[in-house]
Amino acid sequence: DASRKMTENGVSSRAKVLTIDTMNPTVKKVEYAVRGPIVQRAMELEKELSEGMKKPFAEVIKANIGDAHAMGQQPITFFRQVLALCSYPELLNDSTFPEDAKSRARRILQSCGGNSMGSYSASQGIDSVRHDVARYIKRRDDGVPCDPDNIYLTTGASDGIVTMLKLLVCGEGATRTGIMISIPQYPLYSAALAELGAVQINYYLNEQKCWSLDISELQRSLDEARQHCNPRALCIINPGNPTGQVQSRQCIEDVIRFAAKERLFLMADEVYQDNVYAEGCQFHSFKKVLFEMGPEYSNTVELVSFHSTSKCYMGECGFRGGYMEIINLDSEVKAQLTKLVSVRLCPPVPGQALMDLVVNPPQPGEPSHEKFIKERTTTLCALAEKAKLTEQVLNTVQGISCNPVQGAMYSFPCITIPEKAIKEATDNGQKPDMFYCMKLLEETGICLVPGSGFGQRDGTYHFRMTILPPKDKLKILLTKVKEFHQKFTQQYS
Repeated sequence: DASRKMTENGVSSRAKVLTIDTMNPTVKKVEYAVRGPIVQRAMELEKELSEGMKKPFAEVIKANIGDAHAMGQQPITFFRQVLALCSYPELLNDSTFPEDAKSRARRILQSCGGNSMGSYSASQGIDSVRHDVARYIKRRDDGVPCDPDNIYLTTGASDGIVTMLKLLVCGEGATRTGIMISIPQYPLYSAALAELGAVQINYYLNEQKCWSLDISELQRSLDEARQHCNPRALCIINPGNPTGQVQSRQCIEDVIRFAAKERLFLMADEVYQDNVYAEGCQFHSFKKVLFEMGPEYSNTVELVSFHSTSKCYMGECGFRGGYMEIINLDSEVKAQLTKLVSVRLCPPVPGQALMDLVVNPPQPGEPSHEKFIKERTTTLCALAEKAKLTEQVLNTVQGISCNPVQGAMYSFPCITIPEKAIKEATDNGQKPDMFYCMKLLEETGICLVPGSGFGQRDGTYHFRMTILPPKDKLKILLTKVKEFHQKFTQQYS
């Protein structure tokens, strides 16, 4: 009887109700490289080091994830002061906190049930915060109107992205929903699509042209996908993750025209909107460009855009704050969306409070303004400097070529892996760039994510490396990567 198994001592025991064979099959298809096997091994190495085991390195450097504070980026004082005041209102009597932080905390607390950040909020998010987000978007987009009722506060941007994908997925077989995502992509998308049983449609960014997006490639990808599924949405990450490109205004217009022509729902992931470093590059929001293209587009194209407290100069990943803005969503679908978000009650209130501060920071003339501007500028200038440094150093290595890091927080260089190494990796059932990154980790303690975790053109290999570590540490890290690559190439040539 298959439901009964012998235990060691001979007494029969029932098999588990939930086994790998009887669990939800879509969950098994989910992969998330940013916290995948490499990172698990890195954590084991940390443990081994702490137990006194000898390694060829003194510490593990995790350059695998865009976790700014873990890498030493400093939080913005004003944000933390207000959050402290909101968490422990007794501090409002403390004279060490500036008055603008106190008035901001009082305003947030007044919008919380029972004046406590520990109460649930409305499912769509605190009303006053949504109004502040709407005012921020209007300012950012040079006066394009924004309706607070179209703002949904979310648990980080990820939560909003998954929620919107849930609404879009339907059909079976050839009518199953397909979602177009860029390759390389941030693996949240492939993971969510696998879990929802949707069809992933790949369109490739052009590495030769600094990871730009090509409309003819979108068309190719769409036409091929229509043979076997029903493509309904197009996802764009701008500035790019893992590729760091910043889209030109012209490119965004072309994408909007394409979406209108092909009747695709647009999803714009704009969480790195303040992280733009390269000369001549500028962030343009999809919403702003859509409205500047006139009513033919702005009244018809369905768009959702996402932002978060986790990136930019804030780097407050742990608070899980974010929002999405929906444009031209069918009113009946909007009611369904509101119902869907109400099931999870509400996003974390501290994350909502933080989002409020991000969209409504200290103003000129307020006591915290000067310090806020100084801290924000210092953080963004340091990132810009480190983006340039990373690109320059990696390009001095034979067998590594790195596009300019125009924005976001990562470099995604192309690496040449010798045939011998490719063969050894394949014989071990490993992808060549996974093999490379594992070896790098074991020999140097540096943890990077292989390009195969994000997707790449066949026969090309990459890794993603964050530019977040402090400059002196980043220099050491780049030097170690350089030395490793040279040694690796010699070893396998």
